[in-house]
Amino acid sequence: MTPELALKHIWTLAGCDPSALRSVTLTGADPGLPSVYRVGTLASASIAATGLAAAEYHRLRTGRRQHVTVAMRRALASFRSERYLRINDGPPPALRDPVMGFYETRDGRWIQLHTNFPHHLQGVLNVLGCANGRDAVAAAIRGWDGATLDQTLADAGLCAALIRTPDEWAALDQAKAIAGLPLFEIERIGDAPTESPGQRGADRPLAGVRVLDLSRIIAGPVAGRALAQHGAQVLMINGPHLPNIAPLVIDNGRGKRSALVDLREAQGREVLRGLAGAADVFLQAYRPGALAARGFGPEELARMRPGIVYVSVSAYGHEGPWAQRRGFDSLVQSASGIAFTERQAAGWNEPKHLPCQALDHATGYLAAFGAMAALARRATEGGSWHVRVSLAQTGRWLQSFGQIPEGWKAPEVALDDVRDCLASVESEFGRVLGVQPAEVLDETPAFFALPPSRVGAHEARWE
Repeated sequence: MTPELALKHIWTLAGCDPSALRSVTLTGADPGLPSVYRVGTLASASIAATGLAAAEYHRLRTGRRQHVTVAMRRALASFRSERYLRINDGPPPALRDPVMGFYETRDGRWIQLHTNFPHHLQGVLNVLGCANGRDAVAAAIRGWDGATLDQTLADAGLCAALIRTPDEWAALDQAKAIAGLPLFEIERIGDAPTESPGQRGADRPLAGVRVLDLSRIIAGPVAGRALAQHGAQVLMINGPHLPNIAPLVIDNGRGKRSALVDLREAQGREVLRGLAGAADVFLQAYRPGALAARGFGPEELARMRPGIVYVSVSAYGHEGPWAQRRGFDSLVQSASGIAFTERQAAGWNEPKHLPCQALDHATGYLAAFGAMAALARRATEGGSWHVRVSLAQTGRWLQSFGQIPEGWKAPEVALDDVRDCLASVESEFGRVLGVQPAEVLDETPAFFALPPSRVGAHEARWE
């Protein structure tokens, strides 16, 4: 699989104009990072699709087509943006709780725990009946069989994954459900009149587009960030009780404003209904059905705001027995055979993840791409739309690219190797050094108009 073929797949699946593909140049080849998987192809294609969709939406407004260029090394820097983030020239930010990681079980299997949120960590410690610390957790896990612990933690609503081979994963009902789905879906869910793509004189592709971003951590926030870097007005909505990871708030908050709304209260739900009524895109990354229970499912939004583009990001997809299972990028890698394959290729003693959160980032860019493709459809044929993406569907697609046998031997890419991909901005956190957008549009450059801000820094209203 080449980046060009992967981009063509995305573009064709969305029903976009094939002639636009002549306006894209992709450079670089895998392996760009130490991995047997074609992570660079995934990065280049998903980011190029986002850039090209922005260019095409701008063309709808102006009649002018522009060229899009993506260099693989820049795309891979974007896929590692949280790793290269620096505040006031300080050390790399801490992104993981010490207990998070791989553990060997009684029956010789491996399991991965994800404990970055305090309530997830405490829940795991409660199930295991042990103290907080890697040694105590490792000793407790050696008293469990892998599959039993995996299911017990899932039943408790906690975050873990048994390390499976690709064949073990393929045999599961969840993998079969994913195999029956396309990479992403863009579905018409209601009738609405066409809506103009916005101000003809606007100098940015998404100027005038309003995006509500109800997501945290990486995949959903990357989608909102990608829309912001092409000019959308993005308002992040957090619950005051929900945990966040500070460096990710900074990295993925660039270009956005941030407000607090408590959906547990009637007043908060009323505020969100008001915001949604004037939004163009409603982006959410809660578990399937969670927002619908609060009255904010896709069908409700389409009735509330005809013409809405509703974007759903999930871990394991919206179908199958794991649809409600909590998950993160690294857990999907562990469950689906990616961590097993990387370990086997490199000859490691324990499982090995991809060299970046590739499923998160690619899914985020695909979500942003789907949103823009749906906005273009709204402009030409009307309707309300539902875009669905998942980490597991993205992971399955990456696995379908085939492998690079010695790819894991590729050199590591340090901060100094990507200095030309970074830029600094002053913010309330200090001087933030971050990765800049990888896609180059020759008429409307992608950039962040706003520095990152703390959670809840702004009022819950449109500018």
